[in-house]
Amino acid sequence: MRGITIRPSPILEPGRTAFPETCHVTLPLRLGVLTPSSNTALEPLTSALAAALPGASAHFARFKVTEIALDAAALGQFDDSKILAAAELLADAKVDVIGWSGTSSGWLGFDRDRQLVERIRERTGIPATTAVLALNELLAIRKVRRLAFVTPYTQDVQERIVANYRALGIEVVAERHLGIRVNHDFAGVAPQVLRGLMDEVARERPQAITTFCTNLRAAPLAAEIERAHGIPLLDTVSTTVWGMVRAAGASPAAITGWGSCSNGPEALPRHARR
Repeated sequence: MRGITIRPSPILEPGRTAFPETCHVTLPLRLGVLTPSSNTALEPLTSALAAALPGASAHFARFKVTEIALDAAALGQFDDSKILAAAELLADAKVDVIGWSGTSSGWLGFDRDRQLVERIRERTGIPATTAVLALNELLAIRKVRRLAFVTPYTQDVQERIVANYRALGIEVVAERHLGIRVNHDFAGVAPQVLRGLMDEVARERPQAITTFCTNLRAAPLAAEIERAHGIPLLDTVSTTVWGMVRAAGASPAAITGWGSCSNGPEALPRHARR
């Protein structure tokens, strides 16, 4: 929690103070979130996650993304110039951190996000992170080497993601994908469908499951999945918030009820801790 303690000062008549007792004033924590234009899931989910942090608020800027595929037109949606223009709009709101809540570096290569973060910092002077960089940091902290993926993507996109994680030395022991190309449609995947896919990949006993798309309504399922299987669910909407809060110099530990992402392995059911 970011905050300062203010003690009473005798600024009124003798024997009285402006504050009846010591009070804690919470400083604002403004999270600036870069959002695909056709995404409808991440904004309400991010706002709900941020609401768990005293003084935190989420602010959004969009740039055009309508489909996820490997053809030139679809890949061109993630040109840095478009993302940087949206980041500059967030900077006008004097946000404390900027996060790209999208998973495009999963198929474009992780260096794309590393370069984007540096360019945002150079352009705005504001700390930055991304959903995927935060996920990868969590995987490293938790020493995850066996990972399972659930995504809405097409097979060729999924294969590219799996290959990039294998290049990091992470074995993808199970994956499920829905073969959807239209970004707007990802948010329409029913929670029970997502739950079924997560149940399936959990059978391979990965060290973690990731729902790798920020337009899936998967984050609210984390606590339920972790109770059922004893496996952490690292949803990429949640990893974005986790990474942003840390990049801003604050702690995400107050975010509870959303699984163990923000609270570490100790938030898992006892039988799941390793």
